[in-house]
Amino acid sequence: MMKRVMLRVAYEGTRYHGWQIQPGDMATIEGMLNQAISGLTGEEIQVIGASRTDAGVHALGNVAVFDTESRIPGEKFSYALNQRLPEDIVVQESREVSEEFHPRYEKCRKTYEYTILNRRFPLPEYRNTAMFFYGGLDVEKMRQAGRAFVGEWDFAGFCSAGAQVQTTVRRIYDLQVERGGDIVRIRVEGNGFLYNMVRIIAGTLLEVGKGKIPPERMGEIIASRDRAQAGPTAPAKGLRLLEIRYDALSC
Repeated sequence: MMKRVMLRVAYEGTRYHGWQIQPGDMATIEGMLNQAISGLTGEEIQVIGASRTDAGVHALGNVAVFDTESRIPGEKFSYALNQRLPEDIVVQESREVSEEFHPRYEKCRKTYEYTILNRRFPLPEYRNTAMFFYGGLDVEKMRQAGRAFVGEWDFAGFCSAGAQVQTTVRRIYDLQVERGGDIVRIRVEGNGFLYNMVRIIAGTLLEVGKGKIPPERMGEIIASRDRAQAGPTAPAKGLRLLEIRYDALSC
């Protein structure tokens, strides 16, 4: 009997060409999951992911589903798959869900975090998981600018070219900028994000922190819908998908 199993997946994206399968033999998160599940069940499995993270982007809780006739209980797949996956991909949870549950179309809240290492010299332990910046940063001004993002806006100016979406309107529920020692973290929660949107938000707030963009201009920049008005796209390695919470699920 066919059933649908959901996975919550954590990974370090450094050595992968993003989530989505690419032409050729390039390693991807989706490809590694397909291979592991197919080997376990003996079926031809293709997972459906919630967020197609880019090359070098990390995750603590990306979500994927797959359909299987395997008799393995849904909650046991995490243990079995972690024996087959490389150490930089770990299934945090597995469970059976409704056959109608689709990770990209269900109402949800996604939380991303961007990490900046702000000190005189880099630290090797952060070489793959944070953007390094040695100059001064005014975190309070970054916080002030961040407040302008909260609400429902047209974020066309915070989207890289090539995105294929029906609308560029998104709702941001919360945006926080915090500093702890040498680490500055930008955490943003929303109902969905455009292509490179969080990395452009991070790059723009970084320009505010450097003093290149006044925080009072942020509302105007968002309203302009002009990509040229926003800051640069911050490097992929500083970004990680923290979690996705679905209205349709109790967790």
